[in-house]
Amino acid sequence: MKTALVTGAAGFIGSSIAEKLLKDGFRVIGIDSFTNFYSKKIKQKNLEFCKKNKNFSLIQKEIQKIDFIPLFKKTDYLFHMAAQPGVRTSWGNNFEKYSINNILVTQRLLEQAKISKSLKKIVIASSSSVYGNQNGKMNEDKTKTKPVSPYGVSKLAAEHLVKAYVENFNLPVIMLRYFTVYGPKQRPDMAIMKFVIKSILKRPITIYGDGTQKRDFTFIDDIVNATISSINVSKPGEIINIGGGEVISIRKVISILENISEYKPKILYKPFSNGDVLRTEADISKAKKLLGFKPKTSLRDGLYLEYEYVQRNKNLYKLSRKL
Repeated sequence: MKTALVTGAAGFIGSSIAEKLLKDGFRVIGIDSFTNFYSKKIKQKNLEFCKKNKNFSLIQKEIQKIDFIPLFKKTDYLFHMAAQPGVRTSWGNNFEKYSINNILVTQRLLEQAKISKSLKKIVIASSSSVYGNQNGKMNEDKTKTKPVSPYGVSKLAAEHLVKAYVENFNLPVIMLRYFTVYGPKQRPDMAIMKFVIKSILKRPITIYGDGTQKRDFTFIDDIVNATISSINVSKPGEIINIGGGEVISIRKVISILENISEYKPKILYKPFSNGDVLRTEADISKAKKLLGFKPKTSLRDGLYLEYEYVQRNKNLYKLSRKL
């Protein structure tokens, strides 16, 4: 039985990956410190499936305080999903958290992986935020990275660290640039989850900007499948975009939700947020070539699944931090 270690295992993406690995017959070691960025009850719910599986174990501790070398000796694959998320909250004094959780933590994992020399593959989550504002499709090799938020800067810095460790120590690392991930278990601070909750509660929806900004939305199951498939990529240091293939405006998202919820919300407009970008679009040709990746879930179907998930867990999301 292969063993996978997943950091950020109680989070949206991390818990979804851990679930799929368990279903695929892996032994999974989950690590999460349960930070207070959002409700711990949501994170506990995220792990509900995993905790029922005998092949799952959880270490509840900060990454900086864990000796990973003994863990890596009995681990085949590392999926590093832990991070300090959020573009809008990355300004000012908050950046210290981003420096620690996105840069220093990554360096610690790479350093201990270098010492242990035992991992077959390390998969690290990056973000489309490293591209900043761009026209057209964003290509891993041709599009210049120019992040416009401290969050994006921290994720790009982590990528550069990976490149240094690959170049000098040939660590078997793959980096995945995720584009606007959504779906069941999405974090309550993210736009689509806010829209879904407000639609269910029949409250006004707030849009930052005019709503014409567009995103390449990617459903969580497509993210999970691509992430697990990446352990088969042979060349260390590859950077791969993972996008959903549907570039749609925020207004269109709300329109689809209106149809799903049968509720037309009042829209409240606020100024465009610093660090947000006008448009993202992933060139996924490399993902298709190296991973056999093909997005399977349409935005409408994905929104419906997220809406239904929140409907089944209304009390859980009402208890989350202020929206």
